[in-house]
Parts: sequence; C-alpha cells; structure tokens
Amino acid sequence: MSNAIEFISAYNEIDARLRELYKGKGNPQFSDLVRRCADFNPTVRRFEDELLAYARLRNAIVHNSTKERIIAEPCDDATREICSIARLLSRPPQLKRLKRKALVGIGADKPLSDAVVRIAESGFSNLPVYRGERIVGMLNNRRIVRELGKAVKSGRGADAFLKTPCGEMLSDEDLFRYYKVLSEDDAVQEAIDAFSANRKLNAVIVTDGKGAICNLLTSADIPQLLKLLEE
Repeated sequence: MSNAIEFISAYNEIDARLRELYKGKGNPQFSDLVRRCADFNPTVRRFEDELLAYARLRNAIVHNSTKERIIAEPCDDATREICSIARLLSRPPQLKRLKRKALVGIGADKPLSDAVVRIAESGFSNLPVYRGERIVGMLNNRRIVRELGKAVKSGRGADAFLKTPCGEMLSDEDLFRYYKVLSEDDAVQEAIDAFSANRKLNAVIVTDGKGAICNLLTSADIPQLLKLLEE
C-alpha cells in the first residue's frame, strides 16, 4: 500500500471520528472540526497543528492527483503519525492496560487505629473502605491527621479518636470532590483529564464495571499514563 493511500485512509477515519465527537449542526469542514473539537478533546488539542497541516496535504493529494499520477506522496514519518492519531482517536488505550496494584482496604466497622497502621505499612495515602464487599468511601491520610488534630485540640484525646469506626469518618462530599470513579474500560486520557480538571484530586478509582475496585491511580501515575499514550 502506498503512503498516499494509507494517509488518506487514516485521514478519513479521523474525519469520521471528529464528526462523532462534535455532534453539532451542519457539515463543517475538517479544519473547522479540528478547531472545535480541540476545545474539549485533549487528543485533538495535542495534535491540532499537525491535523491542520495534514488537511492541506490531503487536499493536495485528493484534488490535484490523477489516475496516472499522485501529486504528493506523504513521507513515512507523516504517514505513521496520522495513522497513530487515528488510532488514538478511534481506539484509545483503556485503563485496563495498566498493571493492577495490590490494593489495601479496610472494613467500615474497623477502628481508625487499624487504618493508620495499614496506611503506614502499605505506603498508600488513600484507603478504600468497605462494608462487606461493597466500597462505601475512601480514607485519606491527610484527612485522618486533620481530624486527629481537631480531636486533640478539643480535648477528646488521640486514643479516643483512634477508636472511631472508619465508616464514621466518611463523607460523600469528600468522595465526589477528591476522587473520580472510572471504569477500566474508560480511556487512559480520561484519567489524565481528571487530574488536569481538579488539582485537589487525591486519586482516580478504577472499577471493573461492576463496582469492585481494580486499581487506584494518583498523580504519581500520570507519567505512566502519558507513556501508555505515547506507546
């Protein structure tokens, strides 16, 4: 297959995907689609300049070529790149490709002292809290320390505070403000976007689609997520 044919095939795939993403009225040209989708899609935004340049190359190939002669044959690098962009847009890597971590959780009826020990032993700062097999919230080491300070200041005492059941420390507001829940079938880019959109995000909770946690991502995992996109 010539580079020109492969290039046009990838271009058409990108064009179709952009129209799915845009969901707007009318029939905008490819360049307009790129600019509009770049406003909300990070992959399009990342390759906006390249896509606009490739649109000009595509027009030269399609409108100025004849059956006997292709006026422009894309180089190998350009062909590989536009094919890569097409794959990222149409078949983005999913979170299930990440290696699962050995997660440490705790029961909602367990005392906070047990949670402190598990956080210290595991090195994880976020601890899933379960009631039976169902996750009911997340405990964060900073939250525990903050509430411990309040308890000591009020005269309650550290020992009494650490006997508090973990479930009593949970807050729905904290869960929605500091955590993002995604499925392992979601795109890697969605996890990256979650950290970009919320600088206070403690972690992205990755579930198996049935409610069970299969991974827990923090900002320390962003380089790994970006590497997966590049690969």
